[in-house]
Amino acid sequence: MSVPRIVPVSDLRQDTAGLIKEATAKDEPVFITQRGRPSAVLLSAKAYERTQRELEILRLLARGESEIEAGVGHELGDVLAEGRRLLTEE
Repeated sequence: MSVPRIVPVSDLRQDTAGLIKEATAKDEPVFITQRGRPSAVLLSAKAYERTQRELEILRLLARGESEIEAGVGHELGDVLAEGRRLLTEE
């Protein structure tokens, strides 16, 4: 990962379209600050969707660990099929 792009909110106000174009083209977040402190992150829709898919996979893994501890099981084929489905959604 490269050094993050950090811009003050005043730059966002002056060049919103340019910053959106940059975040989309580079597929990297742009961090927005207010009064020198982090306040928001600008992401391309593609990056946001990818992050949401990854979070869902982590939630499922955590749920799976809890189910294993509780003695609940699932067929391996079902688990693998669900994992493939989540990884290939776009």
